[in-house]
Amino acid sequence: MRISRLLVIGVACSLAAACGGDKTESTESKGDGKITVTATDTECNVATTEAVAGPVTFTVSNKGGKVTEFYVYASGDRIMGEVENIAPGLTRELIVELPAGTYETACKPGMIGKGIRGGFKATGEHKPLTDDAKLKQATADYQRYVKSQTGALIDKTTEFVNAVKGGDVAKAKELFPIARTYWERIEPVAESFGDLDPAIDARDGDLEPGQEWTGFHKLEQDLWVNNDVSKSGPTADKLLTDVKTIVEKANTVELSPLNLANGAKELLDEVATGKITGEEDRYSHTDLWDFAANLEGSRAAIAALRPVIEEKDAALAKTLDEKFAAAQAELDKHRKGDGWKLHNELSEAELKSLGDTINALAEPISKVAPLVATK
Repeated sequence: MRISRLLVIGVACSLAAACGGDKTESTESKGDGKITVTATDTECNVATTEAVAGPVTFTVSNKGGKVTEFYVYASGDRIMGEVENIAPGLTRELIVELPAGTYETACKPGMIGKGIRGGFKATGEHKPLTDDAKLKQATADYQRYVKSQTGALIDKTTEFVNAVKGGDVAKAKELFPIARTYWERIEPVAESFGDLDPAIDARDGDLEPGQEWTGFHKLEQDLWVNNDVSKSGPTADKLLTDVKTIVEKANTVELSPLNLANGAKELLDEVATGKITGEEDRYSHTDLWDFAANLEGSRAAIAALRPVIEEKDAALAKTLDEKFAAAQAELDKHRKGDGWKLHNELSEAELKSLGDTINALAEPISKVAPLVATK
């Protein structure tokens, strides 16, 4: 890894809105109605296993030694909400809209596996956030955006797969970051369906013992490290099948406005923990294509919510516009032809400047979910 550890920590701390400044919470429900979760390397202690249906806030503190994640799952392991990359000693917050029903909570020390799970229940009746006309319009607008991206995702993934199966390494290398662009723009929606996300997007090292490695990054290794795709046909076929399945699900799932707000934040987390560091596309170094797509996807989610944000907090809407523009301007310095420079062509100073713009955007983005959840 070329980037310094201090840079990685700096970006992650800003995105978490915590680094040495979080209060330690006991494993009890807080007086403000938030549910505390204490995560260790062996336990996931959720203060209460029942809440009133509607927006539910979890405050997750990592008191273990491994980076962890926290998830709320519905039936079939559909992800209702998640917060990733919670470093030891940090606290992160997740607001998720839960209709009445049964769920599972999970902490994932080391960010792999099924996690340490427990039952959770939401009870009573609640008025969905989409009863608000502007929030309903926001989700409809964003769903149209998702549909436009998924159509292109299938088209470009098909071209990429055909190049791999045809043995055209040069063409496949050209298409790899382009196909991934459409995946990365809508990843928070696409990755919410059980095992499909890791099948499509897992990196070497993300796998459990005995788990088969498939998807984009396996083909990336074949192309850039092995320079041989003569045996990559089955992996390519599976990638296209999995992409088609996830597209069908993504285009039919009913979204909550909080999915948009949380998704905008998750995409920035993706930039901080994978794209800035060069870990995501470690063989091709095409991380800036993913960076740009994450930024575009985050901006699309916020654009859909903008009428609501502007109505409730006009100053925040203005700040978001300014910070998105600043992040885009910093990224645009690294354009190259029709695409972007490779990650290993950027200096640490340039990467730090990119990270700083994400830091500056992350703070106001973190205010959107609480704003959306407020009646």
